[in-house]
Amino acid sequence: MAASPETSSPAAVPGARAALTLLVLINLFNYIDRQVLAAVVPEVRQAFFGANGATDSSLSGFLNWFQATFGFKPENAMIGLLSMAFMVSYMVTAPVFGRLAEKRSRWLLIGVGVILWSLASGATGLAGSFLVLLITRCFVGVGEGAYGPIAPAVIADLYPVKDRGRVLSWFYLAIPVGSALGYVLGEQVAHALGWRWAFYAVVLPGVALGLWALFKREPPRGRMDLAHAMKAHPVSWRDYLILARTPSYVHNTLGMCAMTFAIGGIGFWMVDYVKEFRGVGSGASTTFGLILTVAGLSATLLGGIVGDRLRRRFSGSYFLVSAVAMFAGFPLFLGVLYVPFPLAWVFVFLACFCLFFNTGPTNTIIANVTHPAMRAQAFALNIFFIHALGDVISPVIVGIISDKYNMNAAFLLVGVMFVVSGIFWALGAPHLAQDTELAPKRL
Repeated sequence: MAASPETSSPAAVPGARAALTLLVLINLFNYIDRQVLAAVVPEVRQAFFGANGATDSSLSGFLNWFQATFGFKPENAMIGLLSMAFMVSYMVTAPVFGRLAEKRSRWLLIGVGVILWSLASGATGLAGSFLVLLITRCFVGVGEGAYGPIAPAVIADLYPVKDRGRVLSWFYLAIPVGSALGYVLGEQVAHALGWRWAFYAVVLPGVALGLWALFKREPPRGRMDLAHAMKAHPVSWRDYLILARTPSYVHNTLGMCAMTFAIGGIGFWMVDYVKEFRGVGSGASTTFGLILTVAGLSATLLGGIVGDRLRRRFSGSYFLVSAVAMFAGFPLFLGVLYVPFPLAWVFVFLACFCLFFNTGPTNTIIANVTHPAMRAQAFALNIFFIHALGDVISPVIVGIISDKYNMNAAFLLVGVMFVVSGIFWALGAPHLAQDTELAPKRL
């Protein structure tokens, strides 16, 4: 009888905690850089689509043509395009860097990526036209593409299977906290110094973290998995078809696509929705940031802990806890749209709690059902699909629907995605135990 990953995995490698700390800090600034833009959407709209029209003639001409053809100006859609530009470059480059990580130093790729996206964020503040603004967001995506698929693979080589749910939950805590800091930093710095300084502020810390990563030592690949998985395995492109034949990976990725669509729409448009559509006024970014911090911290940690503890009782526990959270989140998100503020902030908190509850479990699924030799690329392909079908398109779709109708109508579509993700994760639960057992043998 084959030994289980839990009984055959060694202890965490020396220096694992220091490496995890660095990766958490980098992930923190990753999401600060992403959400600073969302925090200053009203200011960016005013700067490039002011009351007197667009700031450059080519953009103004396009908007006038669009209005003459379709009956409305797509200003919100254009603002959403900034998020799409970042996400497209991120999802396209992530598989490339995931492939490079199979043969190159992963810490080198991480360090270069962090430095690149930090400098590109600073360049966003220097943008004098909408086109330049768009280009700088693309380069932020390229830098993050070098980090996103590699960091979880490094963590999987630092910690054994039995600890991954908990450890990855700590790593992904940086998503809500970094996002929250991005909203707070963006609003406060924009109020004090102007919106451009919100982007300048992240450059030096990001460069410092990137330089630190360049000096880290590479952990042994596959050491935390079964012995026969620790041997060197050359991976061909054909081998990635294994992922398509792994039901847990497929169902998890589809569920994450729907969840990421919801997060993209909420993350990019919620502050603007509260300020402009619901008329709450100043302080919305800071309030939303604080809500993300508390809801994200508690939900991300609790999701990983609950998934790990239920694993011995329910083989598909990581799927089940994620599905239940998303089904519960749907009616709570509807409360955001129809309950008056400030009471609606309670529903914002509860809906965000449900969104973040799945973070640790769903990423643990990817780590556990993929062979160590192709784990970075498995994360990279997951990143490609969840963004291509998720937050690449959701900010623009929400913007188009809000331009045509209103923001409540647009957010109804976001709410439906809670249910869609829950369905896919519920379907994946019966396959998880077998896929986890077979993962080290699938090459």
